Amino acid sequence: MMCKSMNPAAVRGMPPGFHVRTCRKDELHIWKAIHFDDPDTAKNYHAFMTDFFHDVYADQGDLFYEKCIFVCKDDDDSPVGTCFIWKAYNQINTLHWYKVRKPYEGRGLGRALLSVVMLQLTDEDYPIYLHTQPGSFRAVKLYADFGFALLSDPIIGSRTNDLKASLPILEACMPREAFARLQIIEAPKHFLDAVSSSPINQF
Repeated sequence: MMCKSMNPAAVRGMPPGFHVRTCRKDELHIWKAIHFDDPDTAKNYHAFMTDFFHDVYADQGDLFYEKCIFVCKDDDDSPVGTCFIWKAYNQINTLHWYKVRKPYEGRGLGRALLSVVMLQLTDEDYPIYLHTQPGSFRAVKLYADFGFALLSDPIIGSRTNDLKASLPILEACMPREAFARLQIIEAPKHFLDAVSSSPINQF
């Protein structure tokens, strides 16, 4: 998906009882696990997350820890959600690893977290890109609310873009009005060139 400019009407504040801060160096293991809904899955994907961190973030020094945002509970400062903006391939701004833990979904935390991240951007930071899948239909709706559009290109870097197969899933799962508002656009050449510049998928 691609966002050329943010829709300010989508912005919401953080619900009471939660705050945002950046990830600390001693919390990397939390970041690696937070994206998965059960400990066994997190364990199974630990090596993948470790490799991704090494391949995409490690050579940038402390920049990952400066960028990576956690939503935390006020009472114990424990992270329950995360995402951040990262300049993938050193060329394009991308939304990375958006996630709210399942027990905390439905409280407005995801919208508030995305608001925090998007409000940090300037006009010069756009467009913003992200990678998602039809199973994340609630997130797709949220992204669309903020101004993200689906990309129509059949191949994006080393990935096949299965938009045609995904649209019926989104139509079945999303509210009718939300699905009708989805926009589909072609990706700009500079984006396609960037994602083809490395064998590593950086978002």
